[in-house]
Amino acid sequence: MRAKIAALLVAVCLAAAVWTAQGAPQNAPPMIVQPDYSTVNCAGFFSDQKVSSEFQLISGEQSNYKVTFVRGDYVYIDRGQDKGIRVGDRFFVVRPHANNVGIRVEWLKTNDVPWFKWQEKLMNVMGTPYTDAGQLRVVNVQPKVSIAEINFSCGYMQRGDIVLRYQDRPIPPFKPTAPFDHFAPVSGRPVAMVVSGKDAANIYGQNSTVYVNLGSSQGVKVGDYFRIFRYQGSHAETVPQTKGYQYEMYGFGSAPARYEWNDLPREVLGEGIVFSVSRNSSTMMITYSSSQVYAGDYVEIE
Repeated sequence: MRAKIAALLVAVCLAAAVWTAQGAPQNAPPMIVQPDYSTVNCAGFFSDQKVSSEFQLISGEQSNYKVTFVRGDYVYIDRGQDKGIRVGDRFFVVRPHANNVGIRVEWLKTNDVPWFKWQEKLMNVMGTPYTDAGQLRVVNVQPKVSIAEINFSCGYMQRGDIVLRYQDRPIPPFKPTAPFDHFAPVSGRPVAMVVSGKDAANIYGQNSTVYVNLGSSQGVKVGDYFRIFRYQGSHAETVPQTKGYQYEMYGFGSAPARYEWNDLPREVLGEGIVFSVSRNSSTMMITYSSSQVYAGDYVEIE
């Protein structure tokens, strides 16, 4: 009797294991989030041409205690009827990162030192980083000042922020989900680097916003896809690296010969879609990544 019970229990367990194995998802495709209105309009950007500061946010209601202003607040801009402002006009609000002298240096100081060797030089070519603060809609116009409501907010607004005429930022067409080619061949098109990221981040993953040193001057346009990759054995990172780590690791074996970075296959990490382009830079959202992406990783136009 006991033997029959034991045999029955074993059979039940085996059946459960088989059902679990069959019912478990196998290599489920990654969840890819399409860029939406907030992603596109809160991404920030680089510009190698100074953004006009003709209009500025000068104050707002409850300014005796409000340090910053957010969605729903009423703020004042330094243009009114004398400059043709009308009720219903819409504006972007942006600010140069750190909002002071030495903008690019302050951007780098967020992480104390450049993440990779050429980061500062590349940023100098890309221009000044700007933060998207949100959008305004004018509700009242006076002779020299207008009152506007913050109707879309990416974070906060503050006195001195730059006010720009609204221009639609279209959401680029999103290609259908397809199996990611981890071994994609070289495209042969322009190559650049992931130079930095939104809020001066240097480590990224899926849905992160990053800035690349390729722009309209190099033929990049909104809707293009970049493939992200890196080489084994490159020493672009500022942090010290063990020399020759790609072919030998002390105490854990070595290859029979030396292999430099250009002797080994590249590692394809992911891809992203471009939704903003300046002359020497692009803003991209990473739509897929198989592992962490870092500032200093390479990109190529697909």
